[in-house]
Amino acid sequence: MAPTGKRTGESTRSAGPVLPNSAGYLDGRLLIAMPVMGDSRFERSVIYLCAHSAEGAMGIIVNHPAGSIDFPELLEQLGIIKKGEHIKLPENAESMKVLRGGPVDTGRGFVLHSSDFYIENATLRIDEGVCLTATVDILRAIANGSGPKHAILALGYAGWAPGQLETEIQSNGWLHCDADADLIFGDDVDDKYGRALRKIGIDPGMLSNEAGHA
Repeated sequence: MAPTGKRTGESTRSAGPVLPNSAGYLDGRLLIAMPVMGDSRFERSVIYLCAHSAEGAMGIIVNHPAGSIDFPELLEQLGIIKKGEHIKLPENAESMKVLRGGPVDTGRGFVLHSSDFYIENATLRIDEGVCLTATVDILRAIANGSGPKHAILALGYAGWAPGQLETEIQSNGWLHCDADADLIFGDDVDDKYGRALRKIGIDPGMLSNEAGHA
């Protein structure tokens, strides 16, 4: 339930340096992309890290919409609701965000959600307030009003090989900061990047190509 591995098209497998200041692993925190990263797939990305260990890392981009796809249409495509039944959906399902979660396994859906919902042997509890579930059962629960209070659906995820994320952080590819529910689940997707930077005291308009780590 916590896939790891290299990003698409990359083959780095060697162990890298430890995290800055021996801070430990970053699961449950947010990564904020820096301009020097040079990877268009992650430009201005805010990523919630679901898993991070010596075996690699896995996260969900929380601020890149998945084009024109909306949640009710996706439910129709999956056969969870019939065509036209979106008018019967609860409000949180009708307005639920569908995001581009990352370049790996883009045909699979991952639901980041509040911890008031849990499916035995299917839900990964990341911290006290956030869980990850990747089964269709949670979509059915959201559609019928018995799902979590807060949730976002992401198509695909971001993955790193062992040591790869640590190397990218030390190369000023990423900043990291504490996560909060508004940055993960908030409706203002376009403003999340700026708000994440301001959370660690950086003015987005003054962002340079060099930075330390929060």
